[in-house]
Amino acid sequence: MRQAVDTLVIDTRGPGLVEITRPIRRFVEAEAMASGLLTVFCRHTSASLLIQENADPDVRTDLEAWFASIAPEDPGRYVHDSEGPDDMPAHLRTAVTQVSLGIPLVGGQLALGTWQGVYLFEHRRRPHRRTVVLHLLGE
Repeated sequence: MRQAVDTLVIDTRGPGLVEITRPIRRFVEAEAMASGLLTVFCRHTSASLLIQENADPDVRTDLEAWFASIAPEDPGRYVHDSEGPDDMPAHLRTAVTQVSLGIPLVGGQLALGTWQGVYLFEHRRRPHRRTVVLHLLGE
């Protein structure tokens, strides 16, 4: 059994889904393990991770609109607003998604489905530099 760790740095442009499947695949391929488990961990409380369809961009558009509707920016609605009106909605959106994903490695490849991609979901309005830690355990 061996393990490998790497960190991705992702610059976001504001709210939305940023596909990070390619750099994750490059990391896994470089490690040349046949089987194992990849953990993908987002080191933030106002951005999250999703595995979602990567074929039709309308899916991303609808997801972003739905999250905006369930955790709207609404001055006076939230107590926590120290970084602006998008602060608490960003935390709520992270709370209903996830900051950690586990993806099996089978036959040297991520066991993602045909239309699945890995996304960083930026919940803040302004651009951010986000870090995602990759930890691969396998053989």
